[in-house]
Parts: sequence; C-alpha cells; structure tokens
Amino acid sequence: MTTHGPVLPMWNCGGCGAPWPCHTRQQELRAEFDGASLSLALYLGAQLVRACEDLSWLPAGVLHQRFLGWLR
Repeated sequence: MTTHGPVLPMWNCGGCGAPWPCHTRQQELRAEFDGASLSLALYLGAQLVRACEDLSWLPAGVLHQRFLGWLR
C-alpha cells in the first residue's frame, strides 16, 4: 500500500504533495506493472480521463505529459 495516491479533485500526491503521479508513485507503478507496460498505459489513460474532468482548466497536453509522457 502506498501513501502516494492521488488526492482528488486536485490530483496532488497524498504522500508528498507533488502533482500525481509523483516521481515516487511513478517508480512504484513501474514495479507494480513490471512486464505489463500496456496494462500500465491503460490504467494511466483511465486516470487521465478522470483527471481531465476534474482539471478541465489545464491544457490537455499538460495532462497527457503528466499522466502518460513519463512512460517513454
């Protein structure tokens, strides 16, 4: 169990206060989804859709980079 979950509706990290997914959570997710990169991308894509509803004032490109851009 992680303390680095998202605090909604602002999508900040509950553990460190950084924009979620924070660097720590990114590392945790990579470990959790080891060998299942497509599943990780699908999970984060679903979170991106949820975040877009809550953070509608942020540009889509910013949210895309935040949720999916680090997967590369």
